[in-house]
Amino acid sequence: MDITRASLAALNVAMTTAFNTRLTGVETTYGRIAMTVNSTTRHQAYPKLSELGPMREWIGERYVERLETDGFVITNRKFEKTVSVPVDDISDDQYGIYTPLVSDMGQVAAELPDDLVWEQLEKGFATTHYDGQFFFDTDHPVENEAGVEVSVSNFGGGSGAAWYLIDDSRSIKPMIFQDREAAKITPKTNLTDDNVFFQDEFVWGAKRRCATGFGAWQLIYASRQTLNAANYAAARAAMMEMRGHKGRKLNLKPKLLVVPPALEGVAREILLNERDAAGATNTWRNTANLHVEGRLTL
Repeated sequence: MDITRASLAALNVAMTTAFNTRLTGVETTYGRIAMTVNSTTRHQAYPKLSELGPMREWIGERYVERLETDGFVITNRKFEKTVSVPVDDISDDQYGIYTPLVSDMGQVAAELPDDLVWEQLEKGFATTHYDGQFFFDTDHPVENEAGVEVSVSNFGGGSGAAWYLIDDSRSIKPMIFQDREAAKITPKTNLTDDNVFFQDEFVWGAKRRCATGFGAWQLIYASRQTLNAANYAAARAAMMEMRGHKGRKLNLKPKLLVVPPALEGVAREILLNERDAAGATNTWRNTANLHVEGRLTL
């Protein structure tokens, strides 16, 4: 095609459309375990996500439980992906072969939250949270009814492949996806741009600003024990018996089991089979939904 201002404008529309169509059409998974928080600053501060105490009978004045505003901070990060196309290919009407590449840029931009959230989840075994403990730990400090500090666990131990039970029924989630600036694509296709003058190529670049971090540790229970019916039952019991601030019964509902691909088979046996290996009724059938996440590696 002739390289004119009008033809370049049409080309940019085609490329932007390919990017945005794919960006909004990708099915993502991070929302299963992460809440999205729209950020307006480079550093986003969060209160400590400790459980509030239970409601109390109103006798006398109100008792005010003040949320601490210095719990933790998540700093936004900047990401990019850039591709170039030779000017001669556009002039020779070969731009059609590059449209799928720009479309793929939209896909990886859409999948960035998945990549970040699931990667962050696996860091929870060796990364501290606001209470000074690893996100998955046996010693999270919580005050009991008498105001005495006690330890609460959201980790079942072990050294094998990790699997996770999650209460996904609440507004607060175990993980946070912090969105500062939505993904967008920017062209550098003016004939006076340096990339055109010096390299004889058009450039399209995508940018996104975001971050991820840990949310409420109380809503997730991790185990690296062998995934079987007995250990699944123990994890469910530990989670449902968990108590929060001031001894509050959290009434957690472990409705989601998350596993890596290597554990899909045994997870399906536990949650979907009508009978267990001995032929007895499978007690745990349909007690949780199953999510197999290909990004999990541990």
